[in-house]
This record gives sequence, C-alpha cells and structure tokens, in this order.
Amino acid sequence: MRGATHARWAACAVALTFTATACGAGAEAGGTGAVLSSSWSDPQNPLEPANTNEVQGGKVLDMIFRSLKRYDPRTGRAENMLAERIETSDSRNFTITVKDGWTFSNGEKVTAKSFVDAWNYGASLRNNQKNAYFFAYIEGYTETHPDDGGKQSAETLSGLRVVDERTFTVRLRQKFSTFPDTLGYPAFAPLPRAFFTDHAGWLRKPVGNGPYMIESYTKGSQMELRTWEEYPGPDKPANDGVTLKVYTDNNTAYTDLMAGNLDLLDDVPASQLKNVANDLGDRYLNTPAGIIQTLAFPHYDKRWNTAGARKVRAGLSRAINREQITRTIFHDTRTPATDWASPVLGEDGGYKKGLCGDACVYDPAEARRLIEEGGGLPGGQVKITYNADTGSHRQWVDAVCNSINNALGNDRACVGNPVGTFADFRGQIGDRKMTGPFRAGWQMDYPLIQNFVQPLYYTNASSNDGKWSNKEFDRLVDEANAASDAATAVEKFQQAEAIVRDHMAAIPLWYQNGSAGYSERLSGVRLNPFSVPVYDEIKVS
Repeated sequence: MRGATHARWAACAVALTFTATACGAGAEAGGTGAVLSSSWSDPQNPLEPANTNEVQGGKVLDMIFRSLKRYDPRTGRAENMLAERIETSDSRNFTITVKDGWTFSNGEKVTAKSFVDAWNYGASLRNNQKNAYFFAYIEGYTETHPDDGGKQSAETLSGLRVVDERTFTVRLRQKFSTFPDTLGYPAFAPLPRAFFTDHAGWLRKPVGNGPYMIESYTKGSQMELRTWEEYPGPDKPANDGVTLKVYTDNNTAYTDLMAGNLDLLDDVPASQLKNVANDLGDRYLNTPAGIIQTLAFPHYDKRWNTAGARKVRAGLSRAINREQITRTIFHDTRTPATDWASPVLGEDGGYKKGLCGDACVYDPAEARRLIEEGGGLPGGQVKITYNADTGSHRQWVDAVCNSINNALGNDRACVGNPVGTFADFRGQIGDRKMTGPFRAGWQMDYPLIQNFVQPLYYTNASSNDGKWSNKEFDRLVDEANAASDAATAVEKFQQAEAIVRDHMAAIPLWYQNGSAGYSERLSGVRLNPFSVPVYDEIKVS
C-alpha cells in the first residue's frame, strides 16, 4: 500500500465544485464541525474498483463501496456484508444471494446484476483493468482476457449467470475453497448503471453504495467525502465526513498535525518516530498490520534475468542489515522479515517464521562472494527507485544503500533514485521503466497467505510488477487454491514461497506496523489490520 511541500488548496481562495471548506483542520464552513481532515496522496488512477490496486485509491474505495464481504476492522476476518448467503457443495460452483434493501447513493437498487456487470467489466481485456486477474478463476476468463496476446473472443464471463434480482451463480475454472473470503476486495464491488451509461461522468464523480459519498476532488489538493445519510448498512459513520488532504511530504503532514491544521496522519514519518510518543501520548497508534516491504526487480530486463543475476539478488539480500535499520531508522516499528507473508496471519494462516533462512541474514562476506560469482552488479551500480512523497522512503532507502555499500566496500555501489510522486512512480512501474531494484511494499487485500503470494509472483498476476515467472511456483499455487482444507493449502503456498526464496525473486525487508497520530478533536481512532484508519468509527468534537 508513499518530497516536496504540502500541496494545499490556495488559502481557501479556490471554491470546490460542490462544497467549500474552512482553512482549519477540516470543519465545514458554517457546519457542525464534525468533518475530520486526514493525510492522503493522489491515487494512481481514476477510482474504478477493478483498476485500483494501490493503497491511496483503496482507502477511498473502502469508504464509498461495500461488497459482498467486509473484512472485520478488528480481526480482519471476511464477514458477510451485502451477501445474505454464499453456498457451495464442491468449492467450484457458488450460489450467491444478495441482501435486500441495499441501494447506491443515487437511489438505484443494488442487485445481482450490479455485481455480474461489474465483474464482467473488470475481466474484459478491452477495459484494461489492473485487477482483471482477480477474476481469472471464473470460467470464461481466458476468452474475455487472453494472456497470450490473442484476440478477445467474449465480452462476458461464461461462469457468471444472473438467476433473479438477488441471486447469481459463479462457476470457477477449478476448485478454490477460499474464494468467498476474497470477495471483500474492492475489485469485486458492485457498480451502478451510470458507470456504464455515463462512464466519463462517473469517473469525475464516482457513485458507490458505501457510507460516504465523494463531493469533490481536485488532484494535488484534496478530496471531500461526506456521509451518505441514507446509507443502509450497519456501519453508519460517527462523523459527518472526511477531507483527504494531499501531502507530498509526510513530515509536512506531521507539522500540520502538531499545529492543529490536520486531524489525522496515518503514516508517521520515520524522522518523527523518536518524538511521536512524547508529542502525542495516547493519541499515537502503533499496531501490527498486514504489510511487508520488499525490493522488487525488473525481471523483464535481461540484466536481471540470468543465472548470475539470481546470485546477485541473493547477495544484495545478504548485504542488508535489517536488524540495524529497523532499530535505528524505524525505532522498532518494523520487524525484520523472515518470509514473504506477514505475522498477522499467524502460523495457522500461513506465516512461517524463518522461511527465508540464511538468505535474509546479514553477512557482508557472503554478500560479496555471491555478487562476484554472479558477475557483479549490472552496470557496476544499483539504483533503488522509490516515490519520495510519502512513507519516509528516502530514509530507509539511504540506509539500505549504506548497508550495501559498507558490505561491498564501495560507497557508490548503491544509490537511491527518487521519483517525485506515488502516482508517477506507479506509472513508471506499469510502463516497465524500472532498470534496477525498486520498492514494492505490499498491504494485504485480504488476510490469506494466498494474497501475499499469488498476486505478486504468479505469472502475469495483477501486482507482479517485476514480471517474474516460474512454472513450478505457478503449479504449487494452483494446487494450493484447489486444496479442500486450509492446512494443505497453507503448506502448498509455503512451498511456493520457498521457490521465491531460492530465486530471490524479490528481497523481503521488514514487516511494517501501522502508525498514526491524531488531534484532540478526535476520539475512537484506530487502524484496521490493513493499517487503514477505520474512518466510519471516528468521532469529531
């Protein structure tokens, strides 16, 4: 699931299209003051549910949409939201019944067709949706989204069928016992008819079925979300709305929080971790989250896709002193990674402490040996690319490079390569412009080991940004998904993880806690297991 200066609205001289705001911490001009302001960064793409696979856009989708399932903000478990029932007798054929009484904020009723039309749109190659892969297990996907460069031969998934207004069926290409647990992910959200009949208009002002509505958005400035008064769900907001303020430097956001110009900062900068407990007291949150930071590689670049490069990647992993960096830079708000998943899953859920083994242990001599045997660093130097606007990435990238340089005895072996904004950074990744390692933090979409493994490393998967591919890995993932019991599935996924380790397809760095600080105006603030504020529970005084 991040500098420059804070891109604020020009001292309130510019009026919003739909609302006006005061210059303070987010209170509505002339209103009740029950609107909070929260730090944010512009999303990579317009907010189509099937085209958003990054944290900033995901925050908004979680506010304006509700899907068949919702992940409990305390436990992370998938629980029914719009789904009245999801039934199967064979883990391949599912009958889904949608609850009655749900509408979109424009008054249109949410029906079975709202889901089927949305999923068909997301799966179609013609629509070029980043999350199309989430529909790959539904029968007919290869016809709607051929992955071999072939021509699309179908507009809709043959495995989807509307039975009646509230019922539809799903037939998968193979057994997938945990398929229902994936259905809280925003890609599976329903869509109103306006999305299809006036797509450009919908993109300008998205209409969903969640507890908040978007009133306005100006890129580089802020997004205004307000409570939908007629929201039918059980999780009605305890506030009147949220103003998401765009920051290109979270240090500036921290300064605004301390000055009373911001209510909520959900990513405390590394430079303030030594001060934040004293500054905020119990208004500082530091909680475990399903997030892992890794270094990915452009396997589409032949310099990084050779037998020698495999040793170089392993050598770089051994040149990184994770213990020192997490202690000195992050003040123990990060934990050195020992696998490619997350401890929040628990051992039963797939976390396997130590799976990485010696490959993740700092050893300068072994690092030098591996890199030398692999032919040396491509071009004689590695440049770690990262976005400079959020997430304190400059500090840790500099620390990682210092560790590599010290291990290799060369103060120019590694340098940071900042990109100004998260959106530009993601755009370059999507265009396959990476020439060396790049940061690839992953925030889980749902609390299953499958989500840490398949989307990132399966051939042509939705978030496989480095385009790594391995047939044995793919086979094990397929077998894991088809397993009839959770224990067998977990074992298969861990076997697949071991292949990622043996190839060092990506270097695991550390598990990340969710961190946040908030103003005295707020109460009831907490982070869910995805490290996202539970906005609907926050009260504003």
